[in-house]
Amino acid sequence: MSDLHVVLKLADTEYVVSWQDVLHLESFIGATKVPGTRPYVSGLIQIRGRVVPVVDLRMRFGLPSAEPTLDSRVIVVQSGARTVGLLVDSAREVVNIGADTLRPPPEVIAHESAGFVKAVAQLGKRLVMLVDVGRIIDEEQEHHGK
Repeated sequence: MSDLHVVLKLADTEYVVSWQDVLHLESFIGATKVPGTRPYVSGLIQIRGRVVPVVDLRMRFGLPSAEPTLDSRVIVVQSGARTVGLLVDSAREVVNIGADTLRPPPEVIAHESAGFVKAVAQLGKRLVMLVDVGRIIDEEQEHHGK
């Protein structure tokens, strides 16, 4: 099991996703809106020959949307057969987080974060939260047909 994680930023908070879930990172230059999708679905993008839905992680987490910048990235992740792009403020760093340093989030955080945060880790003076990619993708799929 790999201990490598991609660090992503949303607002002033740092999160990590397991390197095993990440297919690649891309710059964000906009997405094609799809009528009838949830507000947090930015639309569709074409990456490396495939069409991928993009979820604005800020909106998915209940944060205010922000205009994309040069630092904005789409982290293309896969969970099972689903591939989704996660739009984040920035993603520039890969870190090694040992499984022994990951701790369950406090109960109130686990409840309030709708299960999106599955662990917390201390990186020096930084506190990062491990995002449950499967939960984000499953939730997106759950609402897609409604």
